Amino acid sequence: MADNGEPIIEVKDLTAGYGDEVVLEDVNFVVYTGEIFGILGSSGSGKSTLLKHMIGLKVPSKGTVLIDGTDIVTAEGEERVAVLKKIGVSYQSGALFGSMTVLDNVALVLEEFTELQRQAIELVAQTKLKAVGLEDAAYKMPGELSGGMKKRAAIARALAIDPKILFLDEPAAGLDPVTAAQIDQLILELSESLDVTFVIVTHELPSIFAVTDRVIMLEKQRKTIIATGTAQELRQSKDPAVWGFFNRQAIEPKAT
Repeated sequence: MADNGEPIIEVKDLTAGYGDEVVLEDVNFVVYTGEIFGILGSSGSGKSTLLKHMIGLKVPSKGTVLIDGTDIVTAEGEERVAVLKKIGVSYQSGALFGSMTVLDNVALVLEEFTELQRQAIELVAQTKLKAVGLEDAAYKMPGELSGGMKKRAAIARALAIDPKILFLDEPAAGLDPVTAAQIDQLILELSESLDVTFVIVTHELPSIFAVTDRVIMLEKQRKTIIATGTAQELRQSKDPAVWGFFNRQAIEPKAT
């Protein structure tokens, strides 16, 4: 859990969108070292857009994203490679390569970012798979895995080069309640055993309450953060959009 020490991520005055469409405007927040930090919001609120900018896949119209003190927006060359090594990403779909074994999927990251020999790479990959409870699935193909196992394999790959920050995109989405709870428990165990900060994009209420230290909530209409705090605090919010999200109630749109 968070040590409430130094910020490891700082998003400052971020404005982002696609073409002329502004999705997020003047977004500001900090993630502290060791936190399990949640990014919440309904569909279209900008969660995925924010994630893409935080991991350097998109360039904002305005603003900065500091990853352990380095602006990922402007970093180039060796500096950019260095900052990318500090982050791991597990995508919602898993994004595993179907033609490669689970072990090779994890090893691929090590081949790209390290100069380890193949034997060492396989040993590290096995260690990461063991950390997520998949040591017996190393030589299976992704098509042989259950939904929960694919999520675990994606997390193992994201952990391959020992990142400081692990981004998880909807880690419990599409899973049955029991399997989703097992993924939540895995996140808590990894948070306790590894020196890693988690940023989780999710709309799954059980996961939000089970694992996060703090959360921010985005809203499509206001194009920014409308609430920050613990899940318990946001559940008591007086803001209709926040209250509706946490109590799963539809909010009537304002008359124009």
